[in-house]
Amino acid sequence: MLTLRPLALAFALFSASTALAQEQKTAQCGGDFTAFVDGVKAEAIAAGISQDAVERSVARMRIDEKVLARDRGQKVFTQTWGEFAGRMVNGYRLKLGKQNLQKYAAVFDKVEAETGVPGPAIAAFWGLETDYGAVLGDFDTLAALSTLAHDCRRPDLFRPHLIAAMRVVDSGYLQPEQMKGAWAGELGQTQILPEEYVKFGTDGDGNGSVNLLTDSPDVLATTGKFMASLGWQRGEPWLEAIRLPADFPWDRAALANKEPRAEFSKLGVTKADGSALESDGIEASILLPMGKSGPAFLAFKNFDVFLEWNNSLVYSLTAGYFATRLAGAEPVDMGSPEPGLSFDSMKSLQEKLAAKGYEVGKVDGILGGATREAVRQEQRRLGMPADGWPTDALLAAM
Repeated sequence: MLTLRPLALAFALFSASTALAQEQKTAQCGGDFTAFVDGVKAEAIAAGISQDAVERSVARMRIDEKVLARDRGQKVFTQTWGEFAGRMVNGYRLKLGKQNLQKYAAVFDKVEAETGVPGPAIAAFWGLETDYGAVLGDFDTLAALSTLAHDCRRPDLFRPHLIAAMRVVDSGYLQPEQMKGAWAGELGQTQILPEEYVKFGTDGDGNGSVNLLTDSPDVLATTGKFMASLGWQRGEPWLEAIRLPADFPWDRAALANKEPRAEFSKLGVTKADGSALESDGIEASILLPMGKSGPAFLAFKNFDVFLEWNNSLVYSLTAGYFATRLAGAEPVDMGSPEPGLSFDSMKSLQEKLAAKGYEVGKVDGILGGATREAVRQEQRRLGMPADGWPTDALLAAM
């Protein structure tokens, strides 16, 4: 685990810098970039980061217009779950993932013993984020984070990560010029942000350093600790493909509705192969990412960790499903779902729902959680199966 130097001495030695950092609290974004960087330097030094590490880090800081363009133009998932999962959970990633589970079996076993997080769950993020370390990103991390911390859209999110990135440099784990990754400052083979690097960084192979760019044992150990911090429950499932009866009460198939497996079993829900569900008190939700005619899953408490990693249902369900496949599950039956709405039709639906007083979030053509719930409520009002899947039939009925 990464050990940070005590802060008391640093605060005593740099009281003037602390005062300057406090002044910056009133203007932590926008304005003159040089003044912004001066405030960041003062805050970092007051936090106990060495002058040398600060100066070497500051030399990389600049406004990166490509980062701002990505931040302004980022798109939440517009593909259906079937499209996205079909592309991401492919034969190559499955084959390489299983090979890596064998190659690093001893590391995965140790991480599971210490954190409770099983290898397939870690390997799923490893594969989806960077193809097991093959594609790390080429954005300069310190430039990206200084850009986003200076920008006034989300400075409170990115400024702490900018300070943490300098702490990673101060630790000697990475040099500033080595820090390359995603446009939003994520680093390493599972793309975690610098604060998580600092908090959960673990020397997985005992070589005295934590390098999440090139050292796979470090990556796996760190990712396991991070996932455990998000609430992973040792020995419990996360996702399971299921089969639903035609007369299932569809409004009970919602992420917010958690019921014991025994209750779903009474309603005729079975495992994907038709065998009986366990009749116990373990709670789960039923997910229908493409409606009642598409694939169906039981999502358990550990699935919340996938949602904490990325709150997009399309991404998190893909990661959870990928993990089940790496653990040996068969491919899910995609069923015969009704076609979803086009981007423009989805925006039209959101506008109609909003006009009726439903909370849909931003009218952006994206099927997010709020839109799904509004769809479910409108389907119920119209006497349609309340499965949360928007279709042309629903749009026409409205």
